[in-house]
Amino acid sequence: MSEQFMDKIDPAQHVLSGKTKGIRRFLPFLGPAFIAAVAYIDPGNFATNISAGSQYGYLLLWVILFSNIMALLIQTLSAKLGIATGKNLPEVASERFSKWVSIGLWIQAELVIMATDLAEFIGAALGFNLLFHIPLLPSACIAAVGSFLILELQRRGVRRLEAGITSLLFMVALSFVIEVFYAKPEPGAVMHGLFVPGLEGMNSLLLAVGILGATVMPHAIYLHSGLTQKRVVGKSEVERKKIFQFEFVDIVIAMVIAGAVNASMLIVAAALFFKNGLHVEDIDVAYTELGNLVGPAAAVFFGIGLLIAGLSSSSVGTMAGDMVMQGFIKKRIPLYVRRFVTIVPPIVIIALGINPTKALVISQVILSFGIGFALVPLIMFTSNKKLMGSLVNRRITTIVAWGVAALVIGLNIFLLLDFV
Repeated sequence: MSEQFMDKIDPAQHVLSGKTKGIRRFLPFLGPAFIAAVAYIDPGNFATNISAGSQYGYLLLWVILFSNIMALLIQTLSAKLGIATGKNLPEVASERFSKWVSIGLWIQAELVIMATDLAEFIGAALGFNLLFHIPLLPSACIAAVGSFLILELQRRGVRRLEAGITSLLFMVALSFVIEVFYAKPEPGAVMHGLFVPGLEGMNSLLLAVGILGATVMPHAIYLHSGLTQKRVVGKSEVERKKIFQFEFVDIVIAMVIAGAVNASMLIVAAALFFKNGLHVEDIDVAYTELGNLVGPAAAVFFGIGLLIAGLSSSSVGTMAGDMVMQGFIKKRIPLYVRRFVTIVPPIVIIALGINPTKALVISQVILSFGIGFALVPLIMFTSNKKLMGSLVNRRITTIVAWGVAALVIGLNIFLLLDFV
């Protein structure tokens, strides 16, 4: 891990020693999950949630709730691995698998992160394009500059990075809170869609599978273990259990925010597009129709949410790429060099005039290849008593986790076959 993740957090040590009481006990441990949660609101989710809401109203809200519960479990396992071992998932895998297996895992992880970064970077460029009416190619160049500025926070230390990413996450959340206010959804219909599962035909099933299958992000699994591995180091089993308990609160808060943002996207689409008989699949069309139905302010807040989500999640992808290279093959390249390399593919795609929304869909298909390669080792390692000590999974946790893994991997295979 890079040095910024090895900083000693004195306030956390005061908490572990019992010197800090009350709600302030949680503050030193908040942050890692907020960075990981950004991956769950990337621009790839915008198209899926808006399409689901515009076609079926509030019907598929329960899918987002179920997806978020799955994500909560998986991110908890990832954070726990870092706390228990002091190592991230790629490092543990490299130690326990052969050299060639590690190289293979590294290659697929890099490809998945590049595909994820493609969606996020295009989303940021599209945000600039919609908000400021700048052509896509110059917008992409501006987005590149913005992503470099966010990476500068990482160079200045983990706390500044966490504060910056958390601020961006709350800005996205605020944008969609305002969107929901403008949309004026029906509370009864929202609650029914959230807690009463339902489907209407094969197309709604495909959309539900798309929401579920794209929920678990491989790079977020890798990253979260690295964010917790040396952030606060427990000197004993008792301290490590305490750290995990505090970090679990961090995970719950962050995932609730991410889930609320995704639900808000669908709710807005249902309350405005579905109600008016509009089937919207493209993000730029959603932006235009929001302006037509509600007013320019609603469209602007939507654009701001898209822009910030794209910029913040693309930076998180760069961090994850650095981590998987260091963990799997013990190599590292400067973050700025990595950022430069990963912005080339989206700029080329934009320059070629390829539809941004179609590029987002293709990136999600590529991303689905990497789910099993991250999720299966994670469950194997966190179920290992010798490796995890007192933080080893309980039997019921392991059973549920394998069930979630089978479901997510199966859904992604289904999506791949449907795409082909």
